[in-house]
Amino acid sequence: MKKTLIVIDMQNDFVYGPLGTPEAKAIVPNVKKKIEEYREYFQDVVFTKDCHEPGYLDTHEGRRLPIKHCMWDDAKGRGLVITPAWGESVLIKSTFGARDLEHLTYLRHSPIIEVIGVCTDICVVSNALLLRTLCPEADIIVDASCCAGTNPERHKAALEVMKSCHIDVINEGETK
Repeated sequence: MKKTLIVIDMQNDFVYGPLGTPEAKAIVPNVKKKIEEYREYFQDVVFTKDCHEPGYLDTHEGRRLPIKHCMWDDAKGRGLVITPAWGESVLIKSTFGARDLEHLTYLRHSPIIEVIGVCTDICVVSNALLLRTLCPEADIIVDASCCAGTNPERHKAALEVMKSCHIDVINEGETK
């Protein structure tokens, strides 16, 4: 059965940089293992990358989160922690949800879509809900052991929101 893994914003600035958290660092081995499992069985893997223009601090998001991160002129900060393999899609986004997900037509035929990454309470939840809308008949799964929020409380709250929207949350409370 064909499955798709969506890896949300596993970038240096969200793991090790200005928005990094101990929880984000802790999930890196889990995320790497999950990606390798998908690759081993020739399943689709899609990455998203948050990237901001120089005027970021003047945007709606920048005024509410006034921390420069994933800037276009900072290749290291916006760089992915895990390198995509040849042929894997990388979707660049400037906001929480990856609008280009709707252009990946194979997603509409993927019966199982799994979402992992950071930050659970911002971009992971936004993309999981976007996928629920784009692919209403797919099983949307979030592996909590491969996600980290801006803090543990917001991580847990986002998982509850996703559950209420018929997104299956697995491995909650587990760290591998």
